[in-house]
Amino acid sequence: MGGDLSAERLLHAYAQGIFPWYDEPPILWFSPDPRMVLQPERLRVARRMRRTLRAGVFTLRLDTAFSEVIQACASVPRPDQGGTWITADMLAAYCGLHELGFAHSAEAFVGDELVGGVYGISLGGAFFAESMFHRQRDASKAALFALVWQLQAWNFQLVDCQLHTDHLARLGAEEWPRAQYLRALPRALRMPTRRGKWELDPELIAARSRATPLD
Repeated sequence: MGGDLSAERLLHAYAQGIFPWYDEPPILWFSPDPRMVLQPERLRVARRMRRTLRAGVFTLRLDTAFSEVIQACASVPRPDQGGTWITADMLAAYCGLHELGFAHSAEAFVGDELVGGVYGISLGGAFFAESMFHRQRDASKAALFALVWQLQAWNFQLVDCQLHTDHLARLGAEEWPRAQYLRALPRALRMPTRRGKWELDPELIAARSRATPLD
């Protein structure tokens, strides 16, 4: 409880498996037990979604609309939530991390309209997924799948999904005891951090969308 949302504190917290989650002061910090984790190579993508991706329904990008993605995550209504934990201070803090090259977004567009996306923090070979949104069916899934496929190509070891949902479990994420997560995290952090603006490899995404699904 307490502290601030400075870049130094946030990065130090994530490196220890801790993240902020609150809707009003004081700042609250969490390290859940169990922890929902997706290993990129275990991602499950249904045949219908692969068809959607092959059809080019969405234009998929990385780091072209970070502030728009996090603002949408804060404002787009969710059927199972009454509000948002993305306060103005958190929005400013994560946009600051994006400018420093540590926070990244994956985006799905239809034409020039941003219809879905996900954002999070990258340290070493770990990606800490924070939130996602959609304004069109399958848009957030498309952005997430493109992101995870790209992370797999970069040899990322884990995507921290924080808390269990049935949706994440269907995509291949698993609950790990906190002790297991805290053993795996330092190994992932030994990899160099891929700072700066990220770009999606369109040929990679096209190839993965044609691959045989795991489910």
